[in-house]
Order: sequence, then C-alpha cells, then structure tokens
Amino acid sequence: MKIIRYQDSDGDTHYGVQHDTGPTRLEGCPLGDHQDSGEAADLQKLLAPIRPPEILCIGLNYRQHAEEGGNDIPEYPVLFIKAANTLNNPGDPIVVPAIEPVTVDYECELAVVIGREAKNVSKADALDYVLGYTCANDVSGRTWQTKKGGSQWCRGKSFDTFLPLGPCLVTTDEIPDPNALKLSTTLNGEVMQDWTTSDMIFNVPTLIEFLSQGTTLPPGTVIMTGTPQGVGAARNPPVFLKDGDEVTIEVENIGKLTNPVTAE
Repeated sequence: MKIIRYQDSDGDTHYGVQHDTGPTRLEGCPLGDHQDSGEAADLQKLLAPIRPPEILCIGLNYRQHAEEGGNDIPEYPVLFIKAANTLNNPGDPIVVPAIEPVTVDYECELAVVIGREAKNVSKADALDYVLGYTCANDVSGRTWQTKKGGSQWCRGKSFDTFLPLGPCLVTTDEIPDPNALKLSTTLNGEVMQDWTTSDMIFNVPTLIEFLSQGTTLPPGTVIMTGTPQGVGAARNPPVFLKDGDEVTIEVENIGKLTNPVTAE
C-alpha cells in the first residue's frame, strides 16, 4: 500500500492511498487499524506522509560517502537528531536561511517509519516493527555542521524546511528488502547521487536494533539511514543549493520527492 497524507478543500488533513487511477481516502490511521475506503480523496495539497514524533538520523552510513569525506568507516552507527521544525512537504520550498546562505547541501536517503512501539528489538525481528519507507532529503547546512555547531551536527541539520519527506509511505509488503533499492538525487536535471542501499555499512535491521536498545521508539518515529557518495560538499568545486534550484530525491519502488529551493 502507498499511503499519503493530504489536505482537502476545507484545509483538513487526512490519510489516503495512492493509486495509478488517483488517490482514495484511507479509513483509520496508518499507525493503527486502517483500510482503503475506495472513495476518491479530495486531495488539494500533498503533505509529508507522516508527522514523526522523533527523527533519528545516521551519518556516514555508506562506505563510499565516508571515504569521499576522508572519514574512517565507523565501528558503530553515528547518531544525530533533526528537530521537528525541519519537516517539509513534497513541492514546498527548501528555504536557504540567511544565517547559512552559501553551504546548504542535499542528501538523498531512505527513511524508515516505525509502525509500533519498539524497545530492545533484535535484528531478527526488527523489520516486524516497520510500517514502511519513504524518500527523504537530509538537507544540511555544512558551515553550521562542521564549524559553528560546537562539534555537534544537530544545528546544521535542523533549520526550517530541512527535511522533505514523501511523496508517499510504502508499506513493507511492497518492499521486502530495504537494502536492495536504488536511490538518487537530481539537481536542476543533473544526476548528483546514484547508488544503492546495499552499500549501507549498517543495514536497516541493525540500525533498528542499535537505536532501540534501552530506548523506546514510539510509533511514527522516522529513521534516516544515511546518504551515498556525491554530496555537494565533496565535489570539486563544491555544489550547494541556491535560490531557484530544484532538487529531486528518488528511491526505487517509492517515487520522486521534488522541492524547489528559495532564499530566506
């Protein structure tokens, strides 16, 4: 099932099901009992498919991305957190903030959405706790990530609009192996990242096991699983997002997530 979240003509928010023939209304909530009503959805604006209570992010989780930045392969997953204010919808602008006007970067990622409360989960059982997957852009302010953030990444990762999600959430029955998917970033028509989730250093079950040890992951938690090589900061010369750009994240079997870029 491909689940969407949307606003109708009255401005109310609903969940729906994406079909080739058009969206239908979803009865219930994706995090509880739900079913496809079969009734046409009054979709006026597409929203991020989930509003997560927590956004847990893994850095340096692709071998070639770690290498392109001159970093050692990590022994354990590298965790940071994006704030809730970063959530952004498909089609809405990524805003380059005045406080970080030059070095804003793209990062295509597979996002995992936890479907039920998870704590002390084993790798063997980890995927049983997943509701589904969506496309994500871990937009990053590199100056604040590397120089001004006090050695922590959260500030540079947590400006408004810095987490586009979508266009839909694809349930696990349609993606049995999250580590066998192609993913890419296209910037103004040029492919910048083009790789596969099989290159993850720590695969999805390993990440869920690691993150849930001694820690409760509530339903709706989004786990960002890292980005492959090709980020703008590692290019020569560097390529950063600027006013007037358009960036598209694509993940196999999920779809395309496109956002324009504007200056604050």
